[in-house]
Amino acid sequence: MTEDLRQLVSLGCRVLGAADQGDLIWGHVSARDPEGRGVWMKASGLGFEEIGPADVVLVSWDGEVLAGDGRRHAEYPIHTEVMRGRPDVGSVIHTHSPAAVALGALGVPLRPISHEANLFVPPDLARFTGTADLILTAELGQLVAAALGDRNACMLVNHGIVVAAPDVPTATVTAYLLDRACRMQLTAMAAGPLATWSAPDESLAKREHCYSEPMLRGAWDYLVRRLDRA
Repeated sequence: MTEDLRQLVSLGCRVLGAADQGDLIWGHVSARDPEGRGVWMKASGLGFEEIGPADVVLVSWDGEVLAGDGRRHAEYPIHTEVMRGRPDVGSVIHTHSPAAVALGALGVPLRPISHEANLFVPPDLARFTGTADLILTAELGQLVAAALGDRNACMLVNHGIVVAAPDVPTATVTAYLLDRACRMQLTAMAAGPLATWSAPDESLAKREHCYSEPMLRGAWDYLVRRLDRA
């Protein structure tokens, strides 16, 4: 089980690296430890695309590295505090998605102008505005978790995104789609004001049609196959 989790976390990292969500050595993917000891998390000091199973470490709820070689990321409280408050969450991802950072800085709602945003709205995407600095303490992690609430994603304004899901494949595809939704909106806004987007009832219907659990798993399988081909 542990080796399977480490493999999944490393795969999630490499998928996001291939999708240009890496930011040099920053950003992290985690999975809940099945024995309740904390989270299995990408080690610090490496880029997403470099991560293999051996580069995934077990971090306790209080930030101690319990297993694996490597240092933990300073922002581990994002992962531990979201999982402490959300028993339904088995994986947390934090990236510095360029498109999400840019859209967040504009202060505009995420609009469902294409399929991707329907996974997140309505209501509007959750936003954390308490600080744009690093999330270095349990207290800040708790505030991020509160902003996220029961949602699948939260924008850390002027910083990045946090995604929460039952497992690594779902979290990875969710992070991929959020970045794509933000990119799509920025592209449209560069050409002029947005004129149309899906109504709330249509968005909820499209969420079920496009992004059911089997569809998200199929998207994960494709992204892994694409990674293997590359």
